[in-house]
Amino acid sequence: MLSNKEIFETIDMVEKEHLDVRTITMGISLVPCIRESAEKTAAACYDRICSYAENIVNVGAALEKEYGIPIVNKRVSITPASLLTSNFAGKETVLAKKLDEAAKNVGVDFLGGYSALVQKGMTSYERSFIESIPEALAITDRVCSSINVGSSKAGINLDAVALMGGIIKRTAERTEEADGFGCAKLVVFCNAVEDNPFMAGAFHGVGEAEKVINVGVSGPGVVHYALKNNPGADISEIAEIIKKTAFKITRAGQLIASEASRRLNAEFGIVDLSLAPTPVMGDSVAHILEEIGLERVGTHGTTACLALLNDAVKKGGVMASSKVGGLSGAFIPVSEDIGMIEGARCGELTLNKLEAMTAVCSVGIDMVAIPGDTSAETIAAIIADEAAIGMINNKTTAVRIIPAPGKQVGDTVAFGGLLGSAPVMAVQGASAAKFIRRGGKNPAPIHSNKN
Repeated sequence: MLSNKEIFETIDMVEKEHLDVRTITMGISLVPCIRESAEKTAAACYDRICSYAENIVNVGAALEKEYGIPIVNKRVSITPASLLTSNFAGKETVLAKKLDEAAKNVGVDFLGGYSALVQKGMTSYERSFIESIPEALAITDRVCSSINVGSSKAGINLDAVALMGGIIKRTAERTEEADGFGCAKLVVFCNAVEDNPFMAGAFHGVGEAEKVINVGVSGPGVVHYALKNNPGADISEIAEIIKKTAFKITRAGQLIASEASRRLNAEFGIVDLSLAPTPVMGDSVAHILEEIGLERVGTHGTTACLALLNDAVKKGGVMASSKVGGLSGAFIPVSEDIGMIEGARCGELTLNKLEAMTAVCSVGIDMVAIPGDTSAETIAAIIADEAAIGMINNKTTAVRIIPAPGKQVGDTVAFGGLLGSAPVMAVQGASAAKFIRRGGKNPAPIHSNKN
């Protein structure tokens, strides 16, 4: 439990510094729901989700009231859906519709796990599943999708990478009236983790228990406030300040996670202490980097400052909880961070600089809008670059990119809420199509041979 001193500090962090629990996510195994037909499988999945998650919203509201810590989202993640649809390839959207109905029935904000893991190879039913994604995301409101195309152990499946370039294009086109919003619910991973509570990449891994609670905490504003109060600190002192602040943030998340899991009769999975920003002033990862000493995020030194921040956050969190997991670090989604938006608008933050930053941050190219006429091959090449960073560095990387239909560089896309808005950013002009069309598998790095 929190001490009295920690309670008062937490109250200050909530009232003045935008501390919140970003999400309580219930992971549910749907393997027992597999039936011989799409309709029967979908119905069984619906019943199980509605039964297991029926109280998640009420429990979240009660915890908010009791502890005074805002809980922004309540979510569900499920077994990767491609494992559930293998008996009915071509009818995957029957399940997608039913998952959306279940999410709405229990009142969660998003349901993650319309996913496939194809880092080493792709079966015919997995290809069929991936081909269903544009339609599935267009006809649902709360279903999120993720595909894992690489890992440090398996290498990169370039056939899957090439396929996903086209899938992202088609998803944007199917949701053209909403600036390609479907792509905001679709992420492509390398080294995806099984216990991530954040969307759009959450899924319930096959190594997980039957019903698990994973909590994502967030406090960019808390870290920013702490640094502002220490303007003369050197870099070593800044690292210590961030570490101690991350410890306090994680303690609050630990409390909510343990209570939520007890009340929902689920296993306590992990606390993900990722600094997840919002478009609100005072809740920006970019502004933390600028407080460290950058005139504008994206300038030279940005990657070094982000590496410092990410490492200190992880160290502080691990000291606060024995169940730290998920991604845990600092997110850099452009549309969801007011400082990142400002950096992109003025041209200081570019796609190439974001790629460099992803070598040291929690995920990757996240919530970036690009011109709608960007080719599928170029999108696939961006995915390949990110996957290579993840594979070589043995870390999770990802791409959540929106080729906004009808938009060009300098235009703006707006999604509202936590997803915010973003300026359309430029991509490189030279083609990588020949590379992408080669296909095949990019072999795993030498350091993967650890058996």
